[in-house]
Amino acid sequence: MSEPLFEAGAVTVAPGAVHVPGWLDIRSQRELVERCREWAGGPGGMRRHRTPRGGTMSVQMTALGWYWEPYRYSREVPGAGPVAPFPRLLGDLARAGVREACGAPLPGNAPDYDVALINYYGAEARMGMHQDREEPADVPVVSLSLGDTCVFRFGNTETRGRPYTDIELRSGDLFVFGGPSRRAYHGVPRTRPGSTDPDCGLASGRLNITIRATGLAPFP
Repeated sequence: MSEPLFEAGAVTVAPGAVHVPGWLDIRSQRELVERCREWAGGPGGMRRHRTPRGGTMSVQMTALGWYWEPYRYSREVPGAGPVAPFPRLLGDLARAGVREACGAPLPGNAPDYDVALINYYGAEARMGMHQDREEPADVPVVSLSLGDTCVFRFGNTETRGRPYTDIELRSGDLFVFGGPSRRAYHGVPRTRPGSTDPDCGLASGRLNITIRATGLAPFP
């Protein structure tokens, strides 16, 4: 995946939160879609998690590097053994995304990116407003979109309600949030089925790759 990026204008949504439309070109999108298919076949496959209140998430998910379920990390996929390793490719993309969005690299003493969540949204899938707060590290979250366009709702750090901003994330878009926005509530109230460019390699639905640095003890 050499030279995966092309020039695109960054839009600051909130302090520390930046949207870069069209960051991944179509070739890089296709390659990532194929990688996601491989990762989806790893330990435990794609799962719909149960929430603490007894509901079932409509988004299908797999994890790399650490296994995530609401709302904790572990080293083991329940019933399937050790979690799949975190790919170096995604760490490189995350660091490049931070440079693009923030205009500077991560500090040299920042914890390494070590976990990725691969989320698949079918036509009816949604993601409620939530915070990414299971990570002790305060490193920016990097999000990559593939396939169908979604409405991404980016809020504040205090409440799931207003004020928030709705942004359209299209295939190839990059979204980074850190600093004062690192713990902001965010979610996906809807997708736009049929909006994907088939050249990206995904016939339907939306893939989201969320890359984080946990700050947890590394694997031995």
